[in-house]
Amino acid sequence: MTESVITEFTGSQRESISRVYRYSPGGVRVLDSHDVTRRLYRFDPATNTMTENDPGQPNKILRRFVFDNYGMLEETFSFGSPPRTYRYEAGGRQIVMREGGDYGAVGKTFSFEGSGVAETAFGRDGSIERVYVFDPRNKTITIRKGGWYGDVERQLFFDRLDVSVFCELEAFLQFLMFSEKSARETEAEIDEQVQKIRASAPGQGRFAYTGQRHASAETSGAQGTP
Repeated sequence: MTESVITEFTGSQRESISRVYRYSPGGVRVLDSHDVTRRLYRFDPATNTMTENDPGQPNKILRRFVFDNYGMLEETFSFGSPPRTYRYEAGGRQIVMREGGDYGAVGKTFSFEGSGVAETAFGRDGSIERVYVFDPRNKTITIRKGGWYGDVERQLFFDRLDVSVFCELEAFLQFLMFSEKSARETEAEIDEQVQKIRASAPGQGRFAYTGQRHASAETSGAQGTP
């Protein structure tokens, strides 16, 4: 079966590809802008689980996500990474994420509304941190910061995959897991963009000019040069 492809762009312009997701019935491969696989997810419908595997050692499991009728449990296999639980509440119109398991502190809530999902971080007095706007007609999911009219953080364009699939609770949680970014990934993308900007700046090359510099006549006179 042909893989479906989700292409992710940073910001509102379709200029800078940040990641590409190759989505198939068996799982998802997440590639960076250089076409290098950075994450690998595998689906196991028989046990209703999804695993994140090490791309360099595909049989090594880094995280396991277990789904049931009440939500999802994340199991971590690395030191210092506490598990998270995601539970359906409000009649299936909201997902509540807890840090450290079922009895941990509430970290975030995800509220399903007419055209997407609003993400609110605990302690923000109900203010929205970001929203996921679904547009099945244009086959896009737009992630905005701060609210429904906030700045565009990311745009994901779908090919051979229906956006509406991720409107379902369990599918949205899958999407949330394989599309989330670590702080390290975000910093690496910012550094790469900075390097591109510096490299394309007019009159600036990779190295600073080291040849003889000539002052103008006006400057020379000011400096007392004959």
